[in-house]
Amino acid sequence: MEQVKKDAEDRMGKAIGALEREFAGLRTGRASTALVDNIKVDYYGTPTAINQLGSVAVPDSRTITIQPWDKGAFPLVEKAIMKSDLGLTPINDGKIIRIGIPPLTEDRRKDLVKVARKYTEDCKVAIRNIRRDANDALKKLEKDKTISEDDCKKSTEQIQKLTDAYVAKADKVAQTKEKEIMEI
Repeated sequence: MEQVKKDAEDRMGKAIGALEREFAGLRTGRASTALVDNIKVDYYGTPTAINQLGSVAVPDSRTITIQPWDKGAFPLVEKAIMKSDLGLTPINDGKIIRIGIPPLTEDRRKDLVKVARKYTEDCKVAIRNIRRDANDALKKLEKDKTISEDDCKKSTEQIQKLTDAYVAKADKVAQTKEKEIMEI
């Protein structure tokens, strides 16, 4: 019983973590190194993350700088950023690559909020699926006569409380992200 609850809580925590990672890659009006985390550069035939090819920094709220350690990587990094779906243009001065983050338009902000809500809904569905799996496991234990009917009912209620708590957490994370997106 305890193992089922612990497993459910672990998986729900991972679902929230995945939601936060999704949100980190969502572009707001502010610069963040997380924007370039998912961009892969074809470096000597191997897809490599930008942060493994050089140092990525945010000198101010509207700029991301990338300083590749290998001079030969400059055009490759530039090309990868251009190909990405971020819609950003890198500026290469031979020593450092700068990416200016333009302010978002009102329409783009609304679109990003819709995307954030979709990510949140996907997270909630995952949490509910975890609840269903946990409840199924408890019913199986009851059917196998490993736990009593009362224990099963009590554990099911605890799993429901856990589910409600994690759904509320997902909503809170989403609300924070929406506020950040709509902030000018």
